[in-house]
Amino acid sequence: MARTARIERKTAETEIDLSLNLDGTGASKLATGVGFFDHMLTHIAKHGLFDLSVTCKGDTHIDAHHTVEDVGICFGKALVQALGDKACIRRFGDCTLPMDDTLATAAIDLSGRPYLVWRAEVPLETLGTFSSQLAEEFWRAASSAGLFNLHVVLPHGRNTHHIVEAIFKACARALRAAVEPDPRASGVPSTKGVL
Repeated sequence: MARTARIERKTAETEIDLSLNLDGTGASKLATGVGFFDHMLTHIAKHGLFDLSVTCKGDTHIDAHHTVEDVGICFGKALVQALGDKACIRRFGDCTLPMDDTLATAAIDLSGRPYLVWRAEVPLETLGTFSSQLAEEFWRAASSAGLFNLHVVLPHGRNTHHIVEAIFKACARALRAAVEPDPRASGVPSTKGVL
């Protein structure tokens, strides 16, 4: 069964069309109107081995906040849709990822319960038109709409671009591990019988 999803969302602030294939090749087609954010979404696709397509018309004349947060909501909803009942997946995934001066760790549980722990001091800086604070907003929206636990820890890092990029790459790798089919498993990976 194909593990794919398409989410369309239209509000007074954004109009989004997002497609996701969990068993892709890392291909991406992105047009959010926020260049640095497109760069980060490319890493989600590439390092998650997801095929990801996102178009967004947002109120970027104000700032990038609504665009980034609403794409996070759509990405989370797409994960839920593509995973279905979550039978035979690994459920948990983690990654500690170095990037030059930076080390980032992400740990994920596709538990059906949204929770974000963000232990990452990201310097306040604007990268293109993307405020570095929006990294946390994206992953908060994704984990909330996607119904998963996400812990992000940054032991050290200096360059803001590297910090945000390392976090996105680590989250992508952790997600890739969590959604991966487990050939030894049968049924839903929970003693409850449901996630």
